Amino acid sequence: MNHNAPLPLAHLTGNRPRVLTLAQLREHGVTASEAAERPWRQILPGVFLLHSGPATSEERLHAALLYAGRRGGGEAMITGSAALALYRFASAPPLLTLSHIDVLVPGTRRLRSTGDVRIVRARTAPRPQEVTGLPVAPVARAVADAVAQLSDTGAVRRLLSEAVRSGHCEPAAIVRELTVARLLGRPHIVDAVESLLAEGRAMAEDRLYHLVRGYELPDPVWNADLRIPGGPHLGGVDAYWPEHAVAVEIDTRAPRQGEDEEWSECVRKRETLERLGVTVVHVTPRKLRDWPEQQAAVIRTALTAGDDREPAAYLVVLPR
Repeated sequence: MNHNAPLPLAHLTGNRPRVLTLAQLREHGVTASEAAERPWRQILPGVFLLHSGPATSEERLHAALLYAGRRGGGEAMITGSAALALYRFASAPPLLTLSHIDVLVPGTRRLRSTGDVRIVRARTAPRPQEVTGLPVAPVARAVADAVAQLSDTGAVRRLLSEAVRSGHCEPAAIVRELTVARLLGRPHIVDAVESLLAEGRAMAEDRLYHLVRGYELPDPVWNADLRIPGGPHLGGVDAYWPEHAVAVEIDTRAPRQGEDEEWSECVRKRETLERLGVTVVHVTPRKLRDWPEQQAAVIRTALTAGDDREPAAYLVVLPR
């Protein structure tokens, strides 16, 4: 076949990524032998680049998804560093510099990494986000898959911090994905996670402070330790209104290895305070960020209800 002869692929000209599978080429009437005669390249098994030049970043992404069999199934999605680059993470390498494109597929798929495509498997595939028209793993999952390839604590810390500071997700979501991926046994990742949780708590405390001020709630005692006079220490709370016997705790817990004892202690503290007549309001960093008005209403309701209850036991309130 004369490879200067026109083929029925005119709709692929222009700026669109020009990559097709062999099956798609056949649908356009192009056989494998005809494809071989064209100045095209097979950049992945069964995936052709419809020009002779180097693949663009966009073409690499489309080729990776085609190889992973997204067409018809909708099961594959970009993850890892490539996904973070699509989310415009400043701490992620540019797409052009990536040696591999990570593609997340269900664990049941029989598919191997090849060329510049690295297959990542998921027991339960998340629902992808659409970014620049491509299916991309949610940020927390993409961060976990990127972190799995890193050995530098600083690089890991920068990715985790940017994910939280930029409002992409909460620390708990990242820690949950790292736990599922069994990455919390790596010391450099544990160090970065500790910094992340501390930073996430500081941000949540700042949001709670501005919530109280912005919605004109009464001033509480901030970061208080509660004790029974002459008795045991009951634990600390993030805000406490002694006149109303209402405490607020920011719940920054995340599913981490060996935290059953910590969770049990939280339950015991709450049950003890409630037996003493203290209403404990739990808020999460995400609720403080996304629904501050609702959280302010919950706290205000608890304060109002406190005026109608039996007086709580007398507690000593000390700053932490």
